[in-house]
Amino acid sequence: MANLKVLAKDTAIYGLSSIVGRFLNYLLVPLYTHVISAASGGYGVVTNLYAYTALLLVVLTFGMETTFFRFMNDEREDHDTVFSMAFGVIALLTSVFLALVFGFSSSISSALGYADNPEYLQLMASVVALDALQALPFCHLRYQRKAMRFASLKLLFIAMNIGLNLLFFLVLGYRDVLWVFALNLVCTGVITFFFIPDVLRIRWRFDWSLLQRMLSYSWPILVLGIMGILNQAADKMIFTLVYPDESAAKVELGIYGSCVKVAMIMAMITQAFRYAYEPIVFAKSKDSDKTEYYALGMKYFVIFTLLAFLAVMGYLPLLRYMVGSDYWAGLRVIPIVMAAEIMMGIYFNLSFWYKLIDKTYYGALFSLAGCIVLFAVNLWGIPRYSYMACAWGGFAGYGTAMLLSYIVGQRLYPIPYPLRSLAGYTVVAGTFYGAMTLVPSEWPMWQHLAVSTLLILAFAAIIYCKELRRKTSA
Repeated sequence: MANLKVLAKDTAIYGLSSIVGRFLNYLLVPLYTHVISAASGGYGVVTNLYAYTALLLVVLTFGMETTFFRFMNDEREDHDTVFSMAFGVIALLTSVFLALVFGFSSSISSALGYADNPEYLQLMASVVALDALQALPFCHLRYQRKAMRFASLKLLFIAMNIGLNLLFFLVLGYRDVLWVFALNLVCTGVITFFFIPDVLRIRWRFDWSLLQRMLSYSWPILVLGIMGILNQAADKMIFTLVYPDESAAKVELGIYGSCVKVAMIMAMITQAFRYAYEPIVFAKSKDSDKTEYYALGMKYFVIFTLLAFLAVMGYLPLLRYMVGSDYWAGLRVIPIVMAAEIMMGIYFNLSFWYKLIDKTYYGALFSLAGCIVLFAVNLWGIPRYSYMACAWGGFAGYGTAMLLSYIVGQRLYPIPYPLRSLAGYTVVAGTFYGAMTLVPSEWPMWQHLAVSTLLILAFAAIIYCKELRRKTSA
């Protein structure tokens, strides 16, 4: 129970910084979608390039975040040496990456369709490089359970980014998407500066044997990460390449990218849970009750994400104003994308069995299978159904990886997940969502919100009666 209390406390802090930070950052979505029209395709450029940066960040960190936790919890290893080896790998890859980008920026920009704007690529490459170098210091804060400092730095970045964007786009009247990338670089550079004292305090050491073992552990996680980010971002990367109307591709992608932002509360919840849960899982691996703990963690994750799904869908008549009205055509992807994000979160929870037995290549195989399904749906569907194929491709890809991980995991590392309880909550949440969609469209907004609020409260009451009250009485 003590570990569950720590998990709840750390999740609250990480979640607050993540949810509040993302919510504040969402202020940029209405800003961009009101000052950059859908017809211009400008927000499509932002969506496209940020998809590539997500993939590059996974490559440059090379799975060293999870590897760091795995080896830091090994009593035989020296902590400073583990940090030195992990950070050294990231620093080397980042240096090579920057040299290649700045050396061949014209050719790469042309291949991506931005021949007239190589500065977009250079700015975003610099942002990715600094983000990669920050990754391990942020992991170190999580390992040390310095959740408050972690949250403070994350929120500081968001506050600076919002402030500068409001100044440049709203006050000064800029409209060029170049400033989206330039301001991101400024804010990322400031946060990197705060980690300089932490990095200087490390006693730098080199251990070839340790490095080999860390690389052996991390490369399947790298593949897993690449497959995972492709499941999230591949649709946004390939959309402009396969959509039949080149001039309309960035317009359609901008509509899809803006509406997906509304559904990203699931990504926030999963990220907050991961930040708190990952260090505890490895520390808990030596305890006799570990499988029961992992099963409880899964149960509460699913319950909370279902509640969040109902909240977002119930208040969508209000949340839609986060984006400009000329982007509203894409709102129909939100329930599909949110359901896909729930499956991604479940897949993350399932992933610990192969990490704990040092068989991370299973994760790479599962993610590869999911990625193949996603690519197949997108390549076939985008020319026919535009961004709706992107939403269903993510749903199918995450579902494939989730099911494979569960089936194989129950054979090699059985965990007593409460499937009946999880299925029951899912059916109830689905029924309540169906009831929300039956509210007549001609009703005023307050009536829509009133019905949704009653249904959300009813679901929360069911959770309380079945979980919290039962535990209190016990």
